Amino acid sequence: DFDWSSIDTSHLPSSYKTNSQQERELLKLADHFFQQYTHLCPDRKPLFIHPLNECGVQKFVSTTVKPTLLPYPDMYYWSGCASFVCDYLIMEPLKCPITPPSSLYSPTTIVKYQRGNCFDFSVLLCSLLIGAGYDAYCVHGYATLEICSLDQTQELCPRLWKPPEVPEEEDPNKYRIRYPSEPHSQFELQQKAKEEETESTQEEEGEEEVEVEKPKRDPLHGLRVHAWVLVLSGKRKVPETFFINPFTGNQHSPRDECFLGIESIWNHRNYWVNMQECRKGCKDLSFDLSDSFCWEVMFSESNKASQMAPESPEKDTDDMVSQPSNALEHWGPCVEPSLCLTTLLLTAEYENPFSRGKKVILYDKAKQEKWAAYANADGLVERLTVYTDSDCTEELEVKEWFKHREDLLYMREVNKQTQLITDHFRPGHPLLLKAHSYTSLEPETGHTVEFYHTARVDGLWKRCETATEMTEYFVGREDFMHMRHTEFGERDQNMEKAGGTADANHRPIVKIKEYFHRNPEKPADEDVEERTFMVIDDVIQLTYHLELHDTIASKVVFCRVIGREKREDEIFLSRENTVKYQPWSSEKHKNMRHLYTLLWELREEQKDLKQQVRDSEAEV
Repeated sequence: DFDWSSIDTSHLPSSYKTNSQQERELLKLADHFFQQYTHLCPDRKPLFIHPLNECGVQKFVSTTVKPTLLPYPDMYYWSGCASFVCDYLIMEPLKCPITPPSSLYSPTTIVKYQRGNCFDFSVLLCSLLIGAGYDAYCVHGYATLEICSLDQTQELCPRLWKPPEVPEEEDPNKYRIRYPSEPHSQFELQQKAKEEETESTQEEEGEEEVEVEKPKRDPLHGLRVHAWVLVLSGKRKVPETFFINPFTGNQHSPRDECFLGIESIWNHRNYWVNMQECRKGCKDLSFDLSDSFCWEVMFSESNKASQMAPESPEKDTDDMVSQPSNALEHWGPCVEPSLCLTTLLLTAEYENPFSRGKKVILYDKAKQEKWAAYANADGLVERLTVYTDSDCTEELEVKEWFKHREDLLYMREVNKQTQLITDHFRPGHPLLLKAHSYTSLEPETGHTVEFYHTARVDGLWKRCETATEMTEYFVGREDFMHMRHTEFGERDQNMEKAGGTADANHRPIVKIKEYFHRNPEKPADEDVEERTFMVIDDVIQLTYHLELHDTIASKVVFCRVIGREKREDEIFLSRENTVKYQPWSSEKHKNMRHLYTLLWELREEQKDLKQQVRDSEAEV
């Protein structure tokens, strides 16, 4: 509903409102080129070559492209320029879908009012890309209804794209044994064939019903005018030529069936008309602009005059192709001075590209919402909601992205089916968090925490805690421990009734079990693989690694003596409370003094382990 006729043009330079003598000569050349094209190709649509600007003055389209490099890091790359244009501007459809617009406004006016049609989008994007060093061109052509109307409800959201899985090739073994096939009942096979026939008929009926629900074919298919950007390979190390849809900022291959044909292209230096067939879309087009059979150029890029056939009646067509290289630069003084985009596009406006506060995009079974940085108090900048159906009634998953948070949270995933929430953090968190999965923030309700283990002293990379157990996983420890499993008992009910806090009333530790990788510097029967501390039962069990020729691992078990009271600082060792199986061990493992020293060390380590478990509980 925006009224372009009411815009203020008083601040624009005088060159926007009048044409100088050189501009008038340039427009004569453009008009002459237009007349020759119309005469030679009477069946083709008129060229989009000299529309009116915002002041109602006729201007050559190439003079509207203003190469500009904005002082922002993202704007040095095509993806940053494309995403900025599609987010910053509000899309307006063409007044007539099968004809180009009668006017083309300058990029400065489009940036000021933050809206425009596909031609305005393309000229602004092309100006930014050329300023960043890309070989970019504005394209006037034809596209499908979905591209022209910015309808993405049939497309998969880019956030949900997954790379195709490459199937693993299995090497056929021609020497494998071929077993005889099992006998099959002919009657059962006939019954299966009948069932398949009935299922196929039902599927055909269902497909007919679906076909009725499908939208009808677009009556204007192949006639809808659209403008987009062409980026040729070569400059900025671009490996392949590609298109950019300015409405979405997405990259497309020239073979994409959504783009149905090209009439002409232009940049800030020249104008080319496509002379190739577009019956199969753009997939067979050659983008070698120096090929005069494929592209008719307005200003010749060679110093030689183009040779016309002697039987051609239009001898004066040489006038439009006999200009020197980069001939538009000869008319440089007539090119209207442009207001600097960097003065119009302040940093605050660049960081807040959404003129309506946020942007909503509907995809197939998904909805994407975008906000500017600092627009939300929690730093939310993007949300993707995935639905189970095309009507978007039942939510399946929600993903949120954040910026500039003190806790370094950058993404949150919520599974609406299981209510599982997963928070992802950037490096630098005070607790070195990497990810946190939970269903509730209450303690002991099920938490899985991942850490940046290379920054932790203990090498912890994952911790899983429930109400009854806690499992910790380690990487790269000097003692070769890779897992610790702790089991808890129930709290004292009397303390809970008395009003004791959870910190004061700890869960009793029932068992602590540690697992170790193999240490190649130790013999196998001296290298512990599992270490179990049954705290309440006062039992310690060691299980050692196996040698290659062993079948039963060496073990040592220290048990409490039945009928003897446990004392804190007492170590009581006898053959009654010690069970060992170490057939390959040396003599030192068979004497009681060595076992006594080992038991003393294990008792001290058990105290330290209990304190580490309490610290882990507090950290969670």
